[in-house]
Amino acid sequence: MSRELADRLALSDLVAQYAIAVDRRDEIALTALFATDAQLVQPAGLVRRGKSAVLSGSGAVAQGVLGAVAHLHSTRHVVNQQIVDVAGDQARGEVYGEAHHVYATEDGHRDYVVAIRYQDEYVRADGMWRITRRELIVDLTYDREVDLLA
Repeated sequence: MSRELADRLALSDLVAQYAIAVDRRDEIALTALFATDAQLVQPAGLVRRGKSAVLSGSGAVAQGVLGAVAHLHSTRHVVNQQIVDVAGDQARGEVYGEAHHVYATEDGHRDYVVAIRYQDEYVRADGMWRITRRELIVDLTYDREVDLLA
């Protein structure tokens, strides 16, 4: 397997592992996916008044992301596609996906769905790819009633 293909597969796995870590509320796994000095840039509309739109540091990023979904019944992050441009030990990419946010209501459950894109920067250190900067872009949202089967 060529190095380029191996890098692309590793970066694809990295963004999938992010989705899984968020959905499982796994702070340790989520923190490990980011460089120690990583930044997460959030859309202003999703940031609570008085809070910064930029989270800095792998621990702060993980705590911020998991804090934002802690009140939900469950989440399901689906990675649709990713493009990457690899240059040595650095890479840039864009990831399309959907983030499902299931919450309880008096009548059952609803799913607040967000069509998202992440504009990412990555670095390879100690043989592992990590996210160094992730900017969340929201393209559209919708809310619907759902039935939980489990």
